[in-house]
Amino acid sequence: MSGRLFRLGLMLLGALFLALPAAAQDTSLLTYQGPDRNEKLVAAARKEGTFTWYTTVADKDVAPLVAPFEKKYGIKVKVWRASTDKVLTRTLAEAAAGHYEADAIHIGSPELEALHREKILQPIYSPYFKQLIPDAVPAHSEWATTLLSVWVQAYNTHLIKKEDLPKKWEDLLDPRWKGNLGIEAKIQEWFASVVQDMGEEKGIQLFRDIVAKNGISVRRGHSLLNNLVIAGEVPMALAMYNYMPIAAKAQGAPIDWFALEPVIARANGMGVARRAAHPNAAMLFLDYLLSPETQKLLVQRDYVPSNANVPSPLGKIRIKLVDPVQTLDELDKWTKLYDEVVVQPAR
Repeated sequence: MSGRLFRLGLMLLGALFLALPAAAQDTSLLTYQGPDRNEKLVAAARKEGTFTWYTTVADKDVAPLVAPFEKKYGIKVKVWRASTDKVLTRTLAEAAAGHYEADAIHIGSPELEALHREKILQPIYSPYFKQLIPDAVPAHSEWATTLLSVWVQAYNTHLIKKEDLPKKWEDLLDPRWKGNLGIEAKIQEWFASVVQDMGEEKGIQLFRDIVAKNGISVRRGHSLLNNLVIAGEVPMALAMYNYMPIAAKAQGAPIDWFALEPVIARANGMGVARRAAHPNAAMLFLDYLLSPETQKLLVQRDYVPSNANVPSPLGKIRIKLVDPVQTLDELDKWTKLYDEVVVQPAR
């Protein structure tokens, strides 16, 4: 998410009048924690009968996720699926126009945090919250993490032996990696999280040293980088969405993945719109997404679950979530640093 798009969103919201009347629907069940919560929520959701879901979930995964919910509850899910930029922009534009189509918004955590700040979401509660990984629900509880986009390292198995893989980031200073490393051009969140885990000053200096000694080839697009690893043009990618090498390996490509800790992940989650016409149906769908049964379905489709009771395809590795507040507040800082240190370092 670019700083430009966030500023565009704020411009769109310049016309937003937040004192508009609240939705006529009863939203009291969204934070209700009584023993009969599920019974009441299901009844209210079925009465609404439908809801509209804005999502960035891959198109191929929408129907497998929606169909079991519709069959179980008899509630119709109206889906509008698009890229992160388009989902955020449409949600903000509709709010600015006083037109509230979306009942539920499923998007990345920085974008959800932006919607929270603009008062487009409302507080929610699910009994599944206690099963989620740490930091999966923000303190204001206006959205919850449903799945993780995890960055791992990928390598060409014809060019690099598994036993030669680095064990820690400092190992990338070894001369054997000269000319062998690649990375995506727009990955500031990952960079910020990695270097801060090391200690900001130490981490930035380490990447400066790696670039100076061995170089890092910068490419635009995760799919392109994944293909370049397979082709051997970039023997090792330093940050790749985990599902890409997993899927390519399953198809016989000479690629595999490994993980240098900390393993960085961006949370993807869902919130219920403050003026949703069908808030209870939307909340019931969030319960469904967070349940162990649906989380296992997500794993089967190569996603990393947010429910800690569901085994991750990545095993038991330490995952650090990108801080969405930092992404909003410090995006320009980390974009500048990443460009200076990795993308276009001074020679």
